[in-house]
Parts: sequence; C-alpha cells; structure tokens
Amino acid sequence: MTRIDRPFRPRHRLRTGLASRAAAVVGALTLALAGCGSGGSADPHPGPSSHRPAAKAGPVWRTHPGSLAALGDSITVGFDACTVLSDCPEVSWATGTNPKVDSLARRLVRNPAAHSWNYARTGALMSELPDQIAAAARRRPELVTILIGANDACRSDVRAMTPTKVFRADFARAMKQLRRALPHTQVYVAAVPDLRRLWSEGRKNTLGKQVWKLGICGSMLRDPDDLTWPAEQRRETVRGRVMAYNRALARVCREDALCRFDGSVFDYRFTDRQLSTWDWFHPGLHGQRELAELAFRTITRGTSRS
Repeated sequence: MTRIDRPFRPRHRLRTGLASRAAAVVGALTLALAGCGSGGSADPHPGPSSHRPAAKAGPVWRTHPGSLAALGDSITVGFDACTVLSDCPEVSWATGTNPKVDSLARRLVRNPAAHSWNYARTGALMSELPDQIAAAARRRPELVTILIGANDACRSDVRAMTPTKVFRADFARAMKQLRRALPHTQVYVAAVPDLRRLWSEGRKNTLGKQVWKLGICGSMLRDPDDLTWPAEQRRETVRGRVMAYNRALARVCREDALCRFDGSVFDYRFTDRQLSTWDWFHPGLHGQRELAELAFRTITRGTSRS
C-alpha cells in the first residue's frame, strides 16, 4: 500500500499564532484601562456622568436686610412697657420708633417707618403664628423676627401648658407655611425667656406682685412668696417646659438654611432694671433695648448659621 506523506507543519507556528492573538487581547485591555484613567483623552464620547453639574452654593445670610416684619406675643408689642395693661409698640425691640430702645428696625432698615411692620399680638400662642405669617407675607419682608411661646407656658395651671410635641408640630407647620410664601426671607427666632428668672426678680417688688394677682402667668407667678416644695416644683415644671420649647425651636430652625435661633434670650440675666415698672414681669424700656441688642448681634454675626 502506498504511503501518502502529509506536509510538515512545525509546532512553533501554532504557538506563534496563539501568542500573537494573546498579545492583541492584552493590548486591547491596556488601551481600555488607559481610557479609564485621569487623562480622559481615550474616551472621545463621554457618557452623562462625565459632565456632572457643579454643586450649587447655599443661600447666603444677609446681615443688613432691607425690610422687617415682627411676629410674636406681648413682648414684641411692648405690653406694659409704657402704661399698665397696655401695648406700647413704639418701644418694641423689633420695630419700635423710640430712640432710647434703638430697635432692630432702626439699626438694620434704612427707612424703618416704611419698611418694618409689627404683627405680634398680646396673648398669642404658637398655634396662632400662621395667622401672623399670612399677614406678614403680603409685605414680602426680607427678614422675619419671631418671639413667641411664653403664653404656651404661662397658663392658669401647669396642666394647661401646651405639650412640647404639639408646640414643635405647630412651629414646624408655621415655618413650612412661611417658607412656601417667602422662599428667600431670613428668619430670626428668639428663645422663650426664662420665666423663673423673671419671677425671682419681679417678686422683690410689692406693687408688681399685686399686679400679678390680675392673672398674669398664673402657672409661674401664682403665690409668688410661697417657697414650699410643691410651689417650687410647679415653677421648675414651667421652666422645664420652656427649655423644651426652646429645644424644639432650635431643632426646627436648624432645618431651614435661612433661619437663626438665638438662645441668648433665655440665658440673659434680666434684673429688675430691665423689667416693666408696671407689672415687674414683661420687659420695660431697658429690657426692650437689651432684646434689640441680642437680636442685632445674632443677625449681623457674619455668614455662619446658628
């Protein structure tokens, strides 16, 4: 039988072909990896992630707003600062015209008579803040001041005080309403004053204690000379509630980029010199001036948030 010889194919050619294909794969991988590097030139058609927009800067706090609206309760309308059981808005720490007070509006606003408004109301509770916001929103103020909450603690009895959860929820809803109506307005929120401190100073005056009997802040001021344990516990309960209110105000305010909370109003060591000479509980002319100074410091303090 005749043998048919097959052509000889050296094995090294097979190995060479495999090596060439392997080198090509390695080269392609190298180019692909190079395209993922920091140079960026290897990717002629970048995807959407290659053009991410720069982060937007947050809102900037303006230390000298052009207009102001004041919201709150009896403190902001100067109750008992001029005459007994009467409002005296001309000495209001926020919008007053009396130069002895040198109100916030006089310090900040170029034309306070035309560009500052006071919507505070004596006796107002936190639940009434939305009505004041609605009225202020029509003016489009650049700054809104809020000092409210004392009446939520100043009830006939401690059991009638506004619960902290309700207080916080009411304030949060009010702030949402304000922000919807006034998206670029700055908000200054003052702490509720230390009512026990006011009791301890005011009780030194006999006339003041007689006025307290008319029903001013019964939860704190009732039986002012009673120093028994139950009376002291009652006063501490009211003070604790005020402190809880202030924590709620601070927390809600921190959630808003254009809101500043001022805890110094609670911490300030008011003396009888700053109290009304009619009821020895509300701020008098000197007390209103101190409130204006505290607010001015917080509002004009650089650009950092509190």
